[in-house]
Amino acid sequence: MSFNLPLLLSKNDLFCPLFALSIAMDITITTPALLFPAISVLFLAYSNRFLAIASRIREQHNLFNKTQSPVAKKQIDSLRLRIRFIVAMQVLGVVGIICCTLAMGLIFYGLQYLGNLTFGFSMVFIVLSLLASISELLLSTKALNIELEDMEAHSS
Repeated sequence: MSFNLPLLLSKNDLFCPLFALSIAMDITITTPALLFPAISVLFLAYSNRFLAIASRIREQHNLFNKTQSPVAKKQIDSLRLRIRFIVAMQVLGVVGIICCTLAMGLIFYGLQYLGNLTFGFSMVFIVLSLLASISELLLSTKALNIELEDMEAHSS
């Protein structure tokens, strides 16, 4: 017996694509659990970025106090923005893993629809975290270019 998915939905359900997705998608409790190893590696990378930025801020602080360099000022502004991105990456990742854990609990207690929906939200938060990571990476590249331009200006 096959079901025609559009016939299962009422016209009100057409406004909720997540509902249609939850009917078409059947996940088990192990599906969200698959994300835990990936998320732990992701947080390790995020923590390393944060520690590297903290070290760089201390260096720039000392340089700025000694020289009052405009390049150091540009770097400080860049570092401030990078910290915001790293915090956003971590917060979005934490919310993603909380939703993932909640999805496992909901599926365990037989609330498949809510579990699917929550798992979908966890994926959205993790993707947003990764997008913030890309933004921070691009900003990091700009900061390196500032340093390279300063080195070129002093070598000429």
